[in-house]
Amino acid sequence: MRRKNTADRIKGKNGREGFSKLVNLVETLRGNKGCPWDKKQTVKAFKTYLLEEVYELIDAIEKDNDSALKEELGDLLFHILFISQICKENRLFDIDDVIHFTYEKMYNRHPHVFMSESSDKPIEKKWEAIKKSEKEDYSPLTHIPLIIPALLRAYIISKRVARVGFDWLKLEDIYEKMSEEIGELKKAESSGETEAIKEEIGDLLFTIVNISRFHNIDPEDALRSTSDKFVRRFSYIEKNTDLENTTLTAMDKLWDEIKSIEKRGK
Repeated sequence: MRRKNTADRIKGKNGREGFSKLVNLVETLRGNKGCPWDKKQTVKAFKTYLLEEVYELIDAIEKDNDSALKEELGDLLFHILFISQICKENRLFDIDDVIHFTYEKMYNRHPHVFMSESSDKPIEKKWEAIKKSEKEDYSPLTHIPLIIPALLRAYIISKRVARVGFDWLKLEDIYEKMSEEIGELKKAESSGETEAIKEEIGDLLFTIVNISRFHNIDPEDALRSTSDKFVRRFSYIEKNTDLENTTLTAMDKLWDEIKSIEKRGK
């Protein structure tokens, strides 16, 4: 029998039909005649897979690669469907429950869009009030995963408390705080106490995160860009000198050289 090509399998490319086909494909992979590897997977096994897929998706976004973006969104969707299928088999919920729950939550959280509700409150204030009404134990700092990168977690924490009014009044106040934290770090360094130094470095980083937030810049994104820039410039040094037989002065000269080249190219 002729093997169906891609066009046959997704004929028409109707979104809803395609979604149903993908759901059925996952069910088949997990079924009695499915793939042995797929059948033995568990929800917990997907923790690593999901992280990998999300970072690949972020990489596609960073590179403005539309083709890769489409592929990585599809991979992430596949993982979501796969996890939902496992939960369906365990009689917990299925993908329809996930979609319905998300629809209801987002519909209720946008009364200004769907319910013709007007309010003098800023949208973020209304968002917080709605979330608080949904959960008895709600706090601005609940449900922030400990596993996410520390810099991003600090950014989320500072954004959430700022929404409820716990914030600096102006950017200059944060710069004053940064100067204070630098002084405390130097004092801790003079004491030689590792834990004190660690604490003050953390305080300084958290303060810088708030400067980033005031500019509406994700510090994780900013640091990622700077790390990429550093790698690019150091690679230039590697290509133009023997690292084992050069001086810091020579490396600094090459560093300034690539900086100048990059600026001319902008």
